[in-house]
Amino acid sequence: MTDSMPRNNAASLDGKVAIVTGGARNIGRAIVERLARAGASVVINYGPGTQDQAEALASTLMQEGRFVGVVAGDLSEPETAAAVFDRALELWGRADILVNNGAITGPRAKISQLSTAHFDEIFAVNARGVFLMMQQAMAKLSDNGRIVSIASSTTLYPQPDLGVYAASKAAVKALSEAFALEAGQRGITVNTVMPGPVVPGIFDSAPPERQKAIQQASPFGRLGTPADIADIVAFLASEESRWITGQHILANGGSQR
Repeated sequence: MTDSMPRNNAASLDGKVAIVTGGARNIGRAIVERLARAGASVVINYGPGTQDQAEALASTLMQEGRFVGVVAGDLSEPETAAAVFDRALELWGRADILVNNGAITGPRAKISQLSTAHFDEIFAVNARGVFLMMQQAMAKLSDNGRIVSIASSTTLYPQPDLGVYAASKAAVKALSEAFALEAGQRGITVNTVMPGPVVPGIFDSAPPERQKAIQQASPFGRLGTPADIADIVAFLASEESRWITGQHILANGGSQR
């Protein structure tokens, strides 16, 4: 099964309201589908160039009887974080789940080849964006809420052309560990998921021989799918994950590279 569908024994998210940043495509889209089909109402944040995808996804889910809203915005701007939460409060009066998925990779190049502008842009969206959403969550997320941020296995298994991206995702992990201590006073759990290579996703542009080598490095002999990651996020968004916080879940199919 490659699409993101609720399992018979999956935790229900009925009555919950979720926010998913970068929710228009790839892993973000699968997370939106998974949470919505588990019963959550979902606000989709989308970035430049993905409006049509976000609106099409929302339309599809609403035709299924799901409750979905969309909000455009640059995650590096404080106004976006406020607008996304305010949209959830406007539509449904609450926000229970935050999934920080939105991110950019920047140019796939070695550190020595990147400009300071590239560095600043990657960190602005990937790290500053999560920081801003966490600040809004502390003020507006419901007690006993859930925060799940998408990090990356590149923080453990370095890739020469994704060094700055990996560093920005390491910052997400550090922010999550610290915020778990702060948010715990309100019963909010804060965790990250570290996907390995997933297709479709940022790994699409990797050379075929590299894709094959990483595929063979997994005991399952395949690359990950967005649905693989979405199922883990759905668990961390559920009541059943209440005793897990400040943790980083490596989701790479057992690959050692």
